[in-house]
Amino acid sequence: MSTPAPALSLTGLPLRLVGNGVFFEDEVQNLLKSVAGKNKSFFSAAIEKKPASTTEICLSAANEYGLPLIDVRALDPETLENGLLSEKIIRKHRVLPIKKRGNKLHVAVSDPTDLAVLDEIRFSTGTAVEAIVAEPDKLEKLIETTLDKADTSLADLADQDLDEIDIGDAEPDSADGVSEDEQADAPVVRFVNKVILDAVNVGASDIHLEPYEKNFRIRYRVDGVLNIVSTPPPAMAARLAARIKILSKLDIAERRVPQDGRMQMRLSKTRSIDFRVSTCPTMYGEKVVIRVLDPSATTVGVENLGFEPEQRDLYMDAIARPDGMILVTGPTGSGKTVTLYTALRMLNSEQKNVSTVEDPVEINLTGVNQVQINEKAGLLFSTALRSFLRQDPDIIMVGEIRDLETAEIAVKASQTGHLVLSTLHTNDAPSTLTRLINMGVPAFNIASSVHLIIAQRLARRLCVSCKAKKEYPESVLTTAGFLPDELDELEIYEPVGCDNCTNGYKGRVGIFQLLPLSSTMAELIMKGTTEADITRLADEEGHINLRQAGLNKIRQGLTSLEEIERVTNN
Repeated sequence: MSTPAPALSLTGLPLRLVGNGVFFEDEVQNLLKSVAGKNKSFFSAAIEKKPASTTEICLSAANEYGLPLIDVRALDPETLENGLLSEKIIRKHRVLPIKKRGNKLHVAVSDPTDLAVLDEIRFSTGTAVEAIVAEPDKLEKLIETTLDKADTSLADLADQDLDEIDIGDAEPDSADGVSEDEQADAPVVRFVNKVILDAVNVGASDIHLEPYEKNFRIRYRVDGVLNIVSTPPPAMAARLAARIKILSKLDIAERRVPQDGRMQMRLSKTRSIDFRVSTCPTMYGEKVVIRVLDPSATTVGVENLGFEPEQRDLYMDAIARPDGMILVTGPTGSGKTVTLYTALRMLNSEQKNVSTVEDPVEINLTGVNQVQINEKAGLLFSTALRSFLRQDPDIIMVGEIRDLETAEIAVKASQTGHLVLSTLHTNDAPSTLTRLINMGVPAFNIASSVHLIIAQRLARRLCVSCKAKKEYPESVLTTAGFLPDELDELEIYEPVGCDNCTNGYKGRVGIFQLLPLSSTMAELIMKGTTEADITRLADEEGHINLRQAGLNKIRQGLTSLEEIERVTNN
């Protein structure tokens, strides 16, 4: 008969766990025997044995080793500093740097008994390391969230090897016609990757590749203005176009007709940037335009859109209504999409059925049923809208009202208990009403369905680092729209230019004209009115126009007089 192995004398953490009533002594003895001679710590074995007691085990370990215990759920990933510790070490050892004070780095660890990890961090960072105990399951979630956030930092992308950037088609099965043998050479691959990466880093909305007879230029549209960034040899034009067509699954053999496609840059497991690609044959080759569809660009809060306080209240009241129509108007590139998507993000919930029909779908919204127009298949705005009305919708977004049929269905939907959001291409809010009338929509339908019209423009923001005061003659200021009695205290700034901006501007701010349809306005429309009458009534009701909104942005020091003149002079 074999003699049972003698019981191990308990010390340290095993003894404390027994004393705290987390484990019985025989359980601890069995755990110690199970990890003996194995590359596994008693601490991790204890948590595996009793996952429901993870908190008690971690608290016992913290008390035993004199370390703080942290509930990482209270930490905001947005406030954690990036770059304190390499991603390789974080993933390998499941640790997370919390903060750095002087020469001491505070690190949340999933196993405080693994001293080799702390030694490796000390060697890697050259700093003293203070361990903080964290529950492994909760720490794991925070690590993944933090790493995903760090992966999406576009400023860090410039350090990546250009050959390793993951750019490819967004819809793998959406097109054919590309041979595997059609591969661009390495310099072209690197150059295309750099062009796209630089565009993302500078915040460009579009990339233009334009071939001409004797030259070839690449331009970025930054803050609504095109600027030349490169002039490669003309011989590269065809090779660059072919490379982009390969990435977006277009037919590289077809150069006689326009083509449209999509591609994607993957930044992390949870974040990517889509690009819409359009090619058009010209006399000297194919012009390629790449639209950057960055989802983060549409996550602007309503407080950052640029509304005046009174305008923000009108906007919030309108989207809170269960029915009616909200129309956003302005030229291409005026920010209509951001305004609509901001509303959709606030309205999107588990209790609402939200459907959109767009041409094309630019940004994917989780929880929103998005339909893309396909004219070849007969899927038009009007067709999709009819289908929506049979799908039990709460909120409908129509990319653009282009014809009478779409307008009539949208009006009908807004009158039958649905909130409808859409866009029109008009110069200002009053002209939107006359445009609908001219399309053939009956005046009584307009008066009963439209609740709010938003006209908008985007003006470039002055760079806060280099903007400077500028004096203007009184005649210039009064002609622009400023009142004579405010000129003495008026401070106007002009762009200068520095390393932090583009020609003195950085970013853009919205300029809005909001026109709610009051009962007086509705009566005026019913009687059959003109745009001038609507404008006059809007002024009487105290609603500022685009020019007045622009002047307010000048008063606030956000933009320049020249910029407002540019965007508000129709």
